Amino acid sequence: MYFDGSLNLNGAGAGILFISPRGEQLKYVQQLLFKATNNAAEYEALIHGLRITASLGIKRLLAYGDSKVIIQQVNKDWDCTQENMDAYCKEIHKLEAHFYGQEFHHVLRDYNVAADVLSKLDSKRALVPAGVFVQALNSSTIKIEEEPPTKPDLAPALGQEVLVADPDWRAPILARLHH
Repeated sequence: MYFDGSLNLNGAGAGILFISPRGEQLKYVQQLLFKATNNAAEYEALIHGLRITASLGIKRLLAYGDSKVIIQQVNKDWDCTQENMDAYCKEIHKLEAHFYGQEFHHVLRDYNVAADVLSKLDSKRALVPAGVFVQALNSSTIKIEEEPPTKPDLAPALGQEVLVADPDWRAPILARLHH
């Protein structure tokens, strides 16, 4: 599996290329419809790829990415210094239970061109060619706990209930139609 994330002015995207031992290919693109960093786009691509792999019943996986930071963090060679990167790493390590063996390898960008092209299709919101699977992701895979409000007028009083509305009420409907 080759994965890559992309971020530009139009948005973020993720690309995943699966190559079977017989050379057959499956191509996936993922539109990240939320505010994401380049590292978050890379992690989203990897998590999406691992979930697809697990759903296909694949038990052994070699994963290749061109982000040295992501590969080193996932391999536990480097510490995750930011809270959201740590949450992404934890999510990936949870997915390890689906596999008998998996390895993450860093490759130069020149050896990750196909996944890079796929990720840029989504980040540029370009037309996706036939034969490529597309998924839109309305929110991040991970949930980061936000700090409680510091202003006293924003904090609920004892005994008060707070209703939190989903900022995009269309997300569940779009997800249902998409799948």
